[in-house]
Amino acid sequence: MTYFMSCVTSEEERRVRANDRDYNEKFHLDFSFLLIQSNCIMTSKYNIITFLPVNLFEQFQEVANTYFLFLLILQLIPQISSLSWFTTIVPLALVLSITAVKDATDDYFRHKSDNQVNNRQSQVLIRVQWMLTLSFCIYFQADLLLLSSSEPHGLCYIETAELDGETNMKVRQSVSVTSELGDQNNLASFDGEVVCEPPNNKLDRFCGTLYWRDKKYTLTNQNMLLRGCVLRNTEACYGLVIFAGPDTKLMQNSGRTKFKRTSIDRLMNTLVLWIFGFLVCMGVILAVGNAVWEREVGSLFQSYLPWDPPVDNFLFSAFLSFWSYVIILNTVVPISLYVSVEVIRLGHSYFINWDQQMFCSQCNTAAEARTTTLNEELGQVEYIFSDKTGTLTQNIMSFNKCSINGQTYGKYTHTHTLSGRFIRLDFTPFNPLADPNFCFYDDTLLESVKVGDSHTHEFFRLLSLCHTVMRELVYKAQSPDEGALVTAARNFGFVFRSRTPGTITTTEIGRPVTYTLLAILDFNNIRKRMSVIVRNPEGRIRLYCKGADTVLLERLHPCNQELMNITSDHLNEYAADGLRTLALAYRDLSEDEWEAWSESHRCADKATNCREDRLAAAYEEIEQDMMLLGATAIEDKLQEGVPETIAVLSLANIKIWVLTGDKQETAVNIGYSCKMLTDNMTEVFIIRGHTVQSVRQDFRSVSLSAACLSFSPAAHALEADMEMEFVSTACACKAVICCRVTPLQKAQVVELIKKHKKAVTLAIGDGANDVSMIKSAHIGVGISGQEGIQAVLASDYSFSQFRFLQRLLLVHGRWSYLRMCRFLCYFFYKNFAFTMVHFWFGFFCGFSAQTVYDQYFITLYNIVYTSLPVLAMGIFDQDVPDQRSLEYPKLYEPGQLNLLFNKREFFICIAQGIYTSVVLFFVPCAVLSDATQSTGVPLADYQTFAVTTATALVIVVSVQIALDTGFWTVFNHVFVWGSLGSYFTIMFALHSQTLFKIFPNQFHFVGSAQSTLLQPVVWLTIALATAICIVPVLAFRFLKVDLKPQLSDTVRKHTQTQHFGSGREVAKKV
Repeated sequence: MTYFMSCVTSEEERRVRANDRDYNEKFHLDFSFLLIQSNCIMTSKYNIITFLPVNLFEQFQEVANTYFLFLLILQLIPQISSLSWFTTIVPLALVLSITAVKDATDDYFRHKSDNQVNNRQSQVLIRVQWMLTLSFCIYFQADLLLLSSSEPHGLCYIETAELDGETNMKVRQSVSVTSELGDQNNLASFDGEVVCEPPNNKLDRFCGTLYWRDKKYTLTNQNMLLRGCVLRNTEACYGLVIFAGPDTKLMQNSGRTKFKRTSIDRLMNTLVLWIFGFLVCMGVILAVGNAVWEREVGSLFQSYLPWDPPVDNFLFSAFLSFWSYVIILNTVVPISLYVSVEVIRLGHSYFINWDQQMFCSQCNTAAEARTTTLNEELGQVEYIFSDKTGTLTQNIMSFNKCSINGQTYGKYTHTHTLSGRFIRLDFTPFNPLADPNFCFYDDTLLESVKVGDSHTHEFFRLLSLCHTVMRELVYKAQSPDEGALVTAARNFGFVFRSRTPGTITTTEIGRPVTYTLLAILDFNNIRKRMSVIVRNPEGRIRLYCKGADTVLLERLHPCNQELMNITSDHLNEYAADGLRTLALAYRDLSEDEWEAWSESHRCADKATNCREDRLAAAYEEIEQDMMLLGATAIEDKLQEGVPETIAVLSLANIKIWVLTGDKQETAVNIGYSCKMLTDNMTEVFIIRGHTVQSVRQDFRSVSLSAACLSFSPAAHALEADMEMEFVSTACACKAVICCRVTPLQKAQVVELIKKHKKAVTLAIGDGANDVSMIKSAHIGVGISGQEGIQAVLASDYSFSQFRFLQRLLLVHGRWSYLRMCRFLCYFFYKNFAFTMVHFWFGFFCGFSAQTVYDQYFITLYNIVYTSLPVLAMGIFDQDVPDQRSLEYPKLYEPGQLNLLFNKREFFICIAQGIYTSVVLFFVPCAVLSDATQSTGVPLADYQTFAVTTATALVIVVSVQIALDTGFWTVFNHVFVWGSLGSYFTIMFALHSQTLFKIFPNQFHFVGSAQSTLLQPVVWLTIALATAICIVPVLAFRFLKVDLKPQLSDTVRKHTQTQHFGSGREVAKKV
């Protein structure tokens, strides 16, 4: 995808001054033009004027199209071509037209998308410096510095789904000094200058400084409103444009996606080159034959049949003969192959989109093939790399268990109903603000809250304060985990009510409490924790922290050792149950400690260089010597059908690897829950090394017959000198679980398997952290789940449930591979059967480049007589019904082993085509050489031979495709028999007196069809040639099914037996 570029490619910093266009132009002349005049994005490739030249230029980048254009030019040279120019230009024009229509349609939708984005409206408050006011539910059209909003303290709420796929709301805040600029007069007088980083694609960071009234203010990502975000729950906001058009971070991230090609595509390109080489060899053989014939025989005819100028010797005649035969035999390189493949793939994509069994009624989401180029690759997958959370699980979190001060809660009580079910706690009498949908069963925790246990109160107080949730009671969290924890605190009496930039208001056991929010220490994937520092109404300052146990426990005060041991045991127990865990801690701060740290934090926040590193160091300094409160355990249930899907895919010899950021115990337990791991797998190896040597030693201790390998790639397993040991060890195991992996490491694992195993890989995930893995794999599948649509946008295929993967692969993938292989085998067969007749004829016509067939038959053979039947087979064919494909997963293995179309199968098809051409040439030649009409007139003339051979060819290839078709639809019948009928209709029309009278120089075979096909000997010749071509094929196939049947043959026979058996049962009942 191409976008127009900014003229300031070497820009080192961006300088923008409000209400001063002349100043802005002084620093970036061309940029100011872009900024003021054009904020449009352009993902389309063409317009009305450029479509034809640009599209033709792109199409002729294809070697095949350029090759046929070269042939067309050769055909315009009279001394070379024995065929009219239209025999090449008609097929070439048809292929170019179909491709152009497809490209135009795609670009039309891109234009619609661009127009939809570019026509989103914002109010331009002051044109000259592009200061905008935006209303509720409006998309931001540029990257803006938030100046003020209708909310107090310059807050505004946004949704960033178009940027990172997350649908949860986020908060942004203006710099405090500009938060009151809420009216047009104040904004018109605002003359602040922004100096910031140049345009870049980093969505999570922004570094800049606002200079205003002789002071400077640090600008961060929290002050920015990026293009593509949507304003939510905020009446209006005002912003200053920093980046526009192609300079916005959204457009900077819209790079070209790597084009994926299937293994069949790569093989086809190789085979076409081989065919071209074969064509050249045939041309050389016939040219040598021409030279010999002209020297030994042709020279005897020079007195009355001289060479045509400029030919003056037999060598030059041979040179021209070579090019003539290249033109005649060019149909071995099929011009319509690529466009036919694209049509078939398009049909397969629609079948995926229309499959009602992959439609999720709960979320009203259908499966979608977002690409049309990879369908047959779905039938060859050997490795699946899956995310865990939201892919195997539902990503709908529920508070399940917790550990507080060494006491674990969440076990079911012994109170039962009559039916034996556990009773869910009713929080309403205790807390009228409780969420009625919250489920918890252990009443001892509720009793602990009621009796006023200080540790329990502090535990839930932390959960109600340490988060980024917004909105009163209808919580909008940035992650499902956070929402579950805040909801749990709400039900146990610690209710988060509201927040401002400086306060958090809660209700604690019915009593409203407002805390002063002093600082928020943000969560990120490196820190793996977040903290808040608050001052309570009594003036005490406390830091609350929650995060991964691996990072939080090592930051505790030494006096917590005993409690830490107990809590660690609880954490391991929770992880063994497949629960997601967090540790909670706090630290009391004195006023002096707070003031000292606050000053260092303020300096780090205002730093213009290495700001992130300085902030991380400040956070690290304060998050030490904390006191452990306990731990939480959140349940993320498996999606429906996950264990069954994994079991079926495993039977299909597909290896499934789970790549997750969760801790090892949680991931392994989920492995057992989803039947990826089973109890009879006695050898489960866990790699725990933290150095290269220890990891290598762990790998070498793994048995090659191991059932499962679980390890952390961060522990040196993916280093360059460990690649081969990792791949060989992991691939020898039945299951692999990679824990604590980053998004980049997920992609690295996929790339290693692609590099060393040469196997087709599929990656499936649901979040923005899975995008790298999805793009790295041969096939990327996105789950449209709770984490937004970023994974879907980067994917090749998408649906809403993991269980649909088995139908995508075992049904649609297998069928697509089967259909494409049968299509290619037949396509090469019919073209060689058609073309090689010219080669044999060359030995009988003095190597003069005379064609066997009428030139109109040559033109129409591939685009009319044989195109639709093979397309119907390529789109609709199937060997067994879809249900049988799921019942017998082993049917999937031929695709993995590449058995249905490979170099061996290609040569078999070519051999069959050559054999057919030998029969089609020599049988009519032998029979008609001595045959006569009923009137005694000999039949051994060129036109009779041409009609007989052409008719036999069309009948033979039609019978052959009827034998190759395993599943007949109405379309197959219409196309096969209709194409055969169209041949006779068109042939009689082209050989009619009417066309001859109108175009006497173009239609030379006048009356040939009628006179030839009235002769019984001609039909006997056609029948004999058909039998000789088809009977060996039938015999071979019958013997193969009887002596060495494939699994598909057995399943098909079993299905037919059941079908006929049930038919007899119905007949008996009737």
